[in-house]
Amino acid sequence: MKYNRVIVWFKNDLRLHDHATLSNACKESFEVIPVYCFDPRQFERVDLGIQKTGAFRAKFLIEAVDNLRSNLIALGGNLIIRMGIPESVIPELAEKFQAEAIYFSEEVTQEEKKVEKNLESTVWKKGIQTNTFWQSTLYHIEDLPFPVNQTPEVFTKFRKECEKFSQVRKSIEKPEKINFPEISIELGEIPELSTFGLSEPSVAKKGVLPFIGGEDAAIQRLQSYFWENDCLKTYKETRNGLLGPDYSSKFSAWLALGCVSPRYIYEEVQQYEKERKKNDSTYWMVFELIWRDYFRFISKKHGNKIFLPEGIKNHVDNWRKDAKLFWDWAEGKTGIPFVDANMRELNATGFMSNRGRQNVASFLVNDLGIDWRWGAMYFESQLIDYDVCSNWGNWMYIAGVGNDPRENRYFNILKQANNYDKNGDFIRNWIPELAKIPGYDIHQPNTLSKKELKGYGVFLGSNYPHPLVDFADKEKG
Repeated sequence: MKYNRVIVWFKNDLRLHDHATLSNACKESFEVIPVYCFDPRQFERVDLGIQKTGAFRAKFLIEAVDNLRSNLIALGGNLIIRMGIPESVIPELAEKFQAEAIYFSEEVTQEEKKVEKNLESTVWKKGIQTNTFWQSTLYHIEDLPFPVNQTPEVFTKFRKECEKFSQVRKSIEKPEKINFPEISIELGEIPELSTFGLSEPSVAKKGVLPFIGGEDAAIQRLQSYFWENDCLKTYKETRNGLLGPDYSSKFSAWLALGCVSPRYIYEEVQQYEKERKKNDSTYWMVFELIWRDYFRFISKKHGNKIFLPEGIKNHVDNWRKDAKLFWDWAEGKTGIPFVDANMRELNATGFMSNRGRQNVASFLVNDLGIDWRWGAMYFESQLIDYDVCSNWGNWMYIAGVGNDPRENRYFNILKQANNYDKNGDFIRNWIPELAKIPGYDIHQPNTLSKKELKGYGVFLGSNYPHPLVDFADKEKG
């Protein structure tokens, strides 16, 4: 038996390839109405006046939705776009267009699950069915070698068990055609950033990559990184870089909105291994996808705990609530060049390297003692590749309240700077006021004499701040 008409509610799955929800809807119904709903709650302000979705994230999302609509049109379909509360808007559309079922992809965290539950409650009363599909991870939830509530707390054990006992399912071909109903439907307009009270961000040209949202851009990035520039073979060696487009894949931005599926990337890695090279770097790309899975299943296992100050370890700490210190960090004004350069990159582009994220997070929670959740909220607002499970999981990890067998996750900032930016090129890229300081000295301007600094055009406390933490007096971790 087929449904006459179903709604496919797109969320963080903005693609046509490897899309279980859309594929099943096309097979199980005569007509499909794809819908995307911009939820105003995602653009509200939280602690410290931080907007949940900032300009870079919002721009990337709008581009991804626009590209999804174009790709649906190419298959004979279209995308209805609405602004409003999804658990109200989607049922109203289902009633209006006499849809018999609503298909959507399953999420795992508190806010998203509440929306899903409220929607299901509403439509069931109206006799409308719902069908949900799991498709955000490399390993399907049904193929895990353990129940989700027994997900190992340590990543290494999780990875080894999955690699040994689970298989990655084959990705799903995109539909050949979308049977969109021939009825009068107000499609809705793609919103502008101003709709959400945001201004068009001015993306710094010195950023690593011009990020464009959407499935087409995701596939092009993969083709460029794997095949055209042949970067996969050295990924493990270069992934901790700081400058340039190809030190790492940057796939996380498109994975976050589901513009590309992890299984698609996995299959491209396999193809690369057959045609080009198989080595530690090709494995490491899959290794990182497994990390992403791990945070998602840990979030599903622990629920709301990942948002609590004590995290999943129930470790109570007296975090500071110093707003001035926090904003010095957020605005790249800590007086620690390696921290400031990374934060300025984030604020100017919506992106930061993995190495940068670990260091700035460690500085905020371990050196300044600020509540780690403020840092997680700021990343949520700013990062183009914000993923709720990976973001909050990584912040817990750094704060010592997550999944880490080590008690202290402290990063020695100066040692890290020496390892990854020894000559200070990254600092010069983002902190031009320090650019004349040669070599590694750029990482410790406060150790130079006033005369030396003046010669370089640097005046501490004036055009660059004094350090919030004097590492010369601090025991190195």
